[in-house]
Amino acid sequence: MTVRTVILSGTERYADPWHPFAETSARLAAILQGIGHDVTVREDVDAAMASLADADLLVVNAGDPWRGGERGVDAAAVAAFDAALDRGVGVLAMHCAVASLRDYPRWAGAIGAVWLPTLSFHPPFGRVVVDARDGVPFTVEDERYCALQATGDRDVIAWHGGDAGHREPTAWRRTAGPSRVAVDVLGHDARSYDAPGHSALVADLATWAAATR
Repeated sequence: MTVRTVILSGTERYADPWHPFAETSARLAAILQGIGHDVTVREDVDAAMASLADADLLVVNAGDPWRGGERGVDAAAVAAFDAALDRGVGVLAMHCAVASLRDYPRWAGAIGAVWLPTLSFHPPFGRVVVDARDGVPFTVEDERYCALQATGDRDVIAWHGGDAGHREPTAWRRTAGPSRVAVDVLGHDARSYDAPGHSALVADLATWAAATR
C-alpha cells in the first residue's frame, strides 16, 4: 500500500528566523520517500489543512503562527482537520510543531504536549545523546526541548538529557480517537537528519502513525 503523505512546511506566519523549514522538510520528504511514501510538500499550511481528504499521513514541520500576533483561520480548514482526525489520519509532528497550529482547537490535545511561551525552553544547540526504548542510543546535533506542557497520555519511546540532567521526552506515540499520532521534538535544522539514528526514528514513527505495519 502506498502511503499518501502531506508535509506542511512553515512559511509566512508559520515561519521564523531560527528554523530552515524548506531544508528540513526536504530531508523529511527524502526519508519518507525512502520507505515508499508518496510525498507532497505544501508550504501553504492553512490551505493544505483544508484539503486533507486524500492524505494517509500528515507531517507538520512548521512554527508558531501566533508569534507575529496573527490569529485565526478559515473555519473550513479547522473542520477539515477535525474530519481527518475523525477518519483516522496518521499524524507526525516534528520539532516546533509542538508550538504550531494554535488556531486548530484539537491540535494540542491530539499531539500530547505543547510548548508554553515563557515556561518551555531549550539549552544551547549542540550534541544530544538520545536513548531509545526499543533501540540503541544515538547522537545528534540538535536542540533539546524541555518543560513542554503535557496535554494527554503518551507512550514515550525516546528521551534526552535535558537541563541539569533532568531526562526529557524526545519522541512519543499516542492515539487521538482513530488516529495514530507520533511526535518527535528533534529536527531543528538539516544537521539533525545527518544522524542515522534520527532518520531511522523518523521512519519508524511515520510507519507506526500511518498504520502500515
